[in-house]
This record gives sequence, structure tokens and C-alpha cells, in this order.
Amino acid sequence: MHFFEDHSNELIISGILLVVIFIIRIISTKLVRRFAKTSDRIEHRTNLVIKYIHLLINILACIGLIIIWGVRAKDIVLAVSSVATVVGVAMVAQWSILSNITSGIILFFNFPFKIGDTIKIHDKDFPVVGEIEDISAFYIILKDNEGEQVIYPNNLLFQKGISILQDKHEEREFTD
Repeated sequence: MHFFEDHSNELIISGILLVVIFIIRIISTKLVRRFAKTSDRIEHRTNLVIKYIHLLINILACIGLIIIWGVRAKDIVLAVSSVATVVGVAMVAQWSILSNITSGIILFFNFPFKIGDTIKIHDKDFPVVGEIEDISAFYIILKDNEGEQVIYPNNLLFQKGISILQDKHEEREFTD
């Protein structure tokens, strides 16, 4: 019983923080879904972005709980910088994965093309023209004129020029 008496302030503040975090998660989810609905984004990409946002919120909640329970800010900075250093060294070889994830998030919120558009990627070594079949967190899938699938990493879309070609066909109705 001494624990509850000695740490009543921390318990109350922790409870309030957890309720606030829960509310922020609900609000952020609704905002992302509303954005996706008004801009015709794909549902599985919406869920991916929501997962990333929830991860960030959870990390901030853990930092908040650590501060509430009395860990000094200096110790937090030391621990975070140590973890960031280890992760940074481990991820040097994996920079393209992080680059593709970041590019996928940017493409979700602000990209000029959508599934079904025909695009031309201006690459001097390997130019690609194809219809976008899918846009994922890491890559887009194009179907070229010969019917082959071309998988193109998201981070390269920001490094190459892209033309959105006018559809020569009539409006098509897509069904699942």
C-alpha cells in the first residue's frame, strides 16, 4: 500500500497521459482516414500510415512516462542517443529500406499519380512506361505495354523525372 501512497501523483499523471494518448490516436486515425477518403487514397496504404503515426505516438508516450516517473532528462538523452547510434550503425546498410518507407509516406500524402494512371519514368539507362497497378510502402508495381510487371522502388521516383501520360482509352470501371 505504500507504493500507491508514495506515487499517487505519478499514477494520476500517468493515467491522464494514457487517456490523452488514446484520444490522440483516435483523432489522428480519423484525420488520416478523412484525408484518404477526400483524396481517394488506397485503404491498405492508409492503414500503413496510421501504423507509422501510432508508432510515433507510442514512442512519445513512453518518453512521457519515463519523465513522469522521475528519470532525468539527461539520462533520457544519453539512452536515446546510445540507441540511435547503435540503430544508425546497424541501419547503414539498410538506408534504402528507410528511404523507401519515407518515400512511401510522402507519396501517400502528396503524389501526382494514382493507381490506374499510365506514367513514364525518365531513366536514361532503363526508361519505363507502364500503368500503375499498386503503390506500396516500398515500391510501385507497373504493368508495361508487353504485359510485364515492373517493380520500381519509391525512393527512385523522387530521383527521376516522371510524366503522367494521358489515357488513350475510354473511362474504365474498376471492380474487385
